[in-house]
Amino acid sequence: MTTTPKLSINHLKVSVEGKPILNGIDLEIKGGEVHAIMGPNGTGKSTLAAALMGHPKYEVTDGQVLLDGQDLLEMEVDERARAGLFLAMQYPSEISGVTNADFLRSAINARRGEGNEVSLMKFIRELDQKMESLEIDQSFSTRYLNEGFSGGEKKRNEILQLMMLKPRIAILDEVDSGLDIDALKIVANGVNQLLSPEMGVMVITHYQRLLNYIEPHYVHVIMQGKIVKSGGPELAKRLEAEGYDWVKEELGIEDETVGQTK
Repeated sequence: MTTTPKLSINHLKVSVEGKPILNGIDLEIKGGEVHAIMGPNGTGKSTLAAALMGHPKYEVTDGQVLLDGQDLLEMEVDERARAGLFLAMQYPSEISGVTNADFLRSAINARRGEGNEVSLMKFIRELDQKMESLEIDQSFSTRYLNEGFSGGEKKRNEILQLMMLKPRIAILDEVDSGLDIDALKIVANGVNQLLSPEMGVMVITHYQRLLNYIEPHYVHVIMQGKIVKSGGPELAKRLEAEGYDWVKEELGIEDETVGQTK
C-alpha cells in the first residue's frame, strides 16, 4: 500500500463499565503529521489510545473511526495491527516464553502475509541495526518479551517494535514516562528516524520535554472527554509554563475530569 495513511476519528464516544469517558472526539491524522494529545489526569487520553487499539474494557458507544477508509471499529485487535495501527503502551506487558526476536519476526510476517515472509538474514540484519541505533544490548533479542526489563528498557523495546514494524499510524502513550533525559533522547531519535509521509503519529504526553525532541505539528488538549483546544507547538509550551487553569478559565470549564480512567 503506497497511499498516504489517514486515521479519521469522528464523534467518538467511549465508556468504561457504563461510565462515559470520551464524549465526542474528532481528530484526523495523516501521514507525515505528528499530533500531540495533552490534558490533565483523568480526561481520557489513554482511553483514546486503548479504544482505538480495541481493548475490550473500552466500549465504543458512538462515532466512527476509519483507517485508510476502512472501518477500524469493525476489526479485531490483530486485524487493526495488520492494517497498520501500532500502540506503544504506557505499561508494556511481559510475555514469558516468547523472545523479542520471535515476537517481532512473527508480527512482521503476519503483516506481510503468507508467501511473502521476511528472510531470516534480512530480519537479523535489520534488527541488529535498529537495536544499535537505540543503544539496546544485543542480548535483548533472545530475552523473553519485556520479562525482567526495567521501565526504560521496556520503552526502548516498544520503539524497537515501532521501528521494525513500520506502521501507518503510530500511537505513543506516554513513552516518556520514567525515562531519564539520555534515554528520552534515544527514544525520540528512534521515532524521528521513522517520520515520513508514510506514517502518522499520535503522541500522548503530560510534558513538554518529550515535544522538545519529537516536535508536533499539532497539539490538542483533552478535557471532559473532548478536544477543547488545538494549536501548534507553541500551545504545548504555554501549557508547560502556565498549566491548564488558563484553558479552563478561557472555556468556562469548572471540573476537567470525567472519571478515574485516564
